[in-house]
Amino acid sequence: MSSTFKSVDEQIKIIRRGIVDLISEEDLRKKLARNKPLNIKVGFDPTAPDLHLGHTVVIHKMRHFQELGHNVTFLIGDFTGRIGDPSGRSETRPPLTEEQVIANANTYKEQIFKILDPEKTTVAFNSKWLNALTPSEFLRLMSSCTVARMLERDDFSKRYKEERPISIHEFFYPLAQAYDSVAMQTDVEMGGTDQTFNLLMGRTLQSHYGQEPQCIITVPLLEGLDGIRKMSKSYGNYIGIAEEAKDQFGKAMSISDELMWRYYELLSSKSMEEIEQMKQDVEKGTRHPKTVKEELAFEIVERYHGKDKAEEARQGFNSVFAKGGVPDDAPKYECLEGDESMPVNFLAASGLIKSKSEAKRLVSSNALSVNDEKYTDPYASLAKGEYTIKCGKKGFLLLTVK
Repeated sequence: MSSTFKSVDEQIKIIRRGIVDLISEEDLRKKLARNKPLNIKVGFDPTAPDLHLGHTVVIHKMRHFQELGHNVTFLIGDFTGRIGDPSGRSETRPPLTEEQVIANANTYKEQIFKILDPEKTTVAFNSKWLNALTPSEFLRLMSSCTVARMLERDDFSKRYKEERPISIHEFFYPLAQAYDSVAMQTDVEMGGTDQTFNLLMGRTLQSHYGQEPQCIITVPLLEGLDGIRKMSKSYGNYIGIAEEAKDQFGKAMSISDELMWRYYELLSSKSMEEIEQMKQDVEKGTRHPKTVKEELAFEIVERYHGKDKAEEARQGFNSVFAKGGVPDDAPKYECLEGDESMPVNFLAASGLIKSKSEAKRLVSSNALSVNDEKYTDPYASLAKGEYTIKCGKKGFLLLTVK
């Protein structure tokens, strides 16, 4: 191998960190052995303006390829974004306007360079070639796949069996994503595990067009702060890239000690050897899990806001949360004595907790403190007075009951 590249074995070791599937390692080894930079592609449909840490799992893997000397393209699906990826959907996505797609795409370009090296990153838009397809080229693309093959896909199959509508344009989405790989002559395409069908379609279509099939790498869907469901804004369990430093730090500190190690593996720039050493130190009792988690939170905030903001967030967290203080910007809320002053009601009405059912669950699980004393009855009204409410690890409220 040239000195430009690590050995194939060394590259494979780095590439395999934190992934789910590699299809196939044999093919990838052959590509790497040619001693030429590979074309690496990851596509993002700009369907929402902000990215969260769940999105960055695959972006970190792109960074690994950059550091190994390969060509990385961050593909913005400005064409496919107007179709809407049907992956994991039980119904047709509402189409986005061109203006929405462009606005969201601009925010993506600002955010990804917190991780990727801008000097080594190509940003492309798939409308460049998909808008240019002639009718005959479009027909050739559509003839490359059967309806039966499309219905092999779990979400399509489920919707068909349940007699839920499937629009014809949704069938075009996997083909359009696959055609991106043809147009870009992609060597490796990466995505979340929910993208497996689309990624495999890329291999099929490249063969159809006489190209060497791309290799596929799938990365896990990062669990959110609750440690159960995937990170998602709709679940409220996310850490946004564009969030304020103090919020990022506080949210990172709220994850469980067990989940912390998964975040380290998928999001940290530390080597697996360093992470394993930290695990051993915690197990031996020579390091406390909290200090290790602080390092993770610091690294996350430093990446998106810089070292000074990260240090400020750490000090703020320790002065407020670790020492039992109340943040200066804690919201205030007033309610009447009686039903309104029941925890299940004022927690939801104030916006501190998103719903009454969630408030009931948290209070019943011993997560509510009233003036530093545990309060476990979600339906026990507070009397008239002023209270400092703490719910969970990061929720404060200054409550006045009249």
